[in-house]
Amino acid sequence: MAKRRKKRSLIPLLLILILAVGCVSSYIYYSQSIKAVSNTSEEVEFKVNAGDTSADILQHLKNENLIKDVNVAKLYIRLYQLSDFKSGTFVLNRNMDLRAILEKLNSATAAASDTVSVTVTEGDWAKHIAEKIAAVTNVTEEDLLKLWNDKEWISSLKSTYPFITDEMFQDNIRIYLEGYIAPNTYEFYKQTTAKDVTLKMLDQTKVVYEANKDAIAKSKLSIHQLYTLASIVQYEGGGDETTLRTIAGVFYNRLNQGMLLQSSVTVCYAIDFDRQTDKWQACEVNAEFDSPYNTYLHKGLPPGPIENPGEKVFKAVLNPIETDYLYFVADTKTGEVFFAKTLTEHNQNVKDHVNLND
Repeated sequence: MAKRRKKRSLIPLLLILILAVGCVSSYIYYSQSIKAVSNTSEEVEFKVNAGDTSADILQHLKNENLIKDVNVAKLYIRLYQLSDFKSGTFVLNRNMDLRAILEKLNSATAAASDTVSVTVTEGDWAKHIAEKIAAVTNVTEEDLLKLWNDKEWISSLKSTYPFITDEMFQDNIRIYLEGYIAPNTYEFYKQTTAKDVTLKMLDQTKVVYEANKDAIAKSKLSIHQLYTLASIVQYEGGGDETTLRTIAGVFYNRLNQGMLLQSSVTVCYAIDFDRQTDKWQACEVNAEFDSPYNTYLHKGLPPGPIENPGEKVFKAVLNPIETDYLYFVADTKTGEVFFAKTLTEHNQNVKDHVNLND
């Protein structure tokens, strides 16, 4: 009986030992988790948007490899009352520990004051994007457009950006990066360089590309052709997802049947190059305008994109709706798109819904 009692007396000691080991292990993990992710200095721009929750911010910090553990950071915030995050753009460093990062994000004066926001909207032309950036930074429109046509520099980025291919560099393409600048709101330093600005935008293009890479790989069109077609669909129609996918399907039908695309928006892009006008009425009455971009004169897709499409349109081109439609037209007052299977039906739609004076 004495031996059995001795064995039982060891159980509490064992539990205490296990608990102690667990506490020590937890403390060690906690201590390691609040340290910097790197001993090497590496600055990172970090943006906190108005309305971001603490959970959003911490997850973003983890995604950017600025903190080690989100749950430890949540505990740290509660312990030290560091949840009063400020909105703005902060310059953080991977060699900053958790406390330094949280204190900076809680500081009303720590946000970078030398940055500006530029919004690239769906359908912007490269020249429009360059104008927007030049208006608020030290970089000129000329510097940007020159860089966006620098074949050697753009080619050097192939290993980083898989959407950059040799097909982009045809002789008759107006601007090599036209169509490859992802619409988004960007934060730039007022004093910056054309290369830094461009790389930041291409990073966003890569995000969209990677999100759709499986569908891209399955497409019968090349990467450059997909961006080109997406730019045409973007220019042709706003509207909902179904409308965009149906428009994309019409163009696939015409391509598959060897028909001219006859997209008036390609004429808009062609005319602007020589006449400096983007009025849509001019596009409708200049089908004979001599340009490799004019799909009334040249079969297939134009040499390259004619504007910069958004992700919704890119997805529509990757997932078109299959129909028998070969034509479509948008009502000049309402924007509603009407589809037709025959030229006769289409001509009636044009008569009913297009007014060049609108």
